[in-house]
Amino acid sequence: MSFVIFDLDGVLVDSEQVWDESRKDVVAQHGGEWTDSATTDMLGMSSKEWPVYLIEKLGVPLSVEQINEAVVDAMLREYREHLPLLPGAREAVARMADAFTLGLASSSNRPIIDVVLQEMGVTERFKATVSSEEVARGKPAPDVYQEALRRIGADTATAIEDSDAGIRSAHAAGLYVIAIPNPHFPPSDEALALADVRLPDLDALTPDVIR
Repeated sequence: MSFVIFDLDGVLVDSEQVWDESRKDVVAQHGGEWTDSATTDMLGMSSKEWPVYLIEKLGVPLSVEQINEAVVDAMLREYREHLPLLPGAREAVARMADAFTLGLASSSNRPIIDVVLQEMGVTERFKATVSSEEVARGKPAPDVYQEALRRIGADTATAIEDSDAGIRSAHAAGLYVIAIPNPHFPPSDEALALADVRLPDLDALTPDVIR
């Protein structure tokens, strides 16, 4: 049985804008100052890393725990009202789950992963899910993919990724990487060169591509 590990943000949910707005609100509410580079700087950062960025770079006078809680609460409210699924996300998970054992490796916080999969109705499709808050380093380090492999009981797998940091993370963990580039924040040419396959969208993701 082959193994497939999905990323979450930018692969299954069109979430970067929701993250952006939630973080901007927290920065504004607490007297910090948003910068032009903040959005791209935080792409792929783990939930241990981006709150530190808000404190050190954007001047938010809260603890890491307080920032995490405020942003995650805002994200969960938004997701429960409207989950911004990418076209074909549910169907792609179903197709892959019928053919392979699935895992998930995400930079999102654990509560967000759980709510997204629950709202999608696909929780049971995944053998294991990993948040980068559960490992030492976030993407582009390989830790979250290495832990996902361990939890699903695999030596290697195919990763479905959209971002610069995600592609680098999966490649560093020795996975076969399928890139579906995020149109809002496209990965660099250098990162794309590390991918084994590039697809235009989730509809193109079929078991045959992986086999």
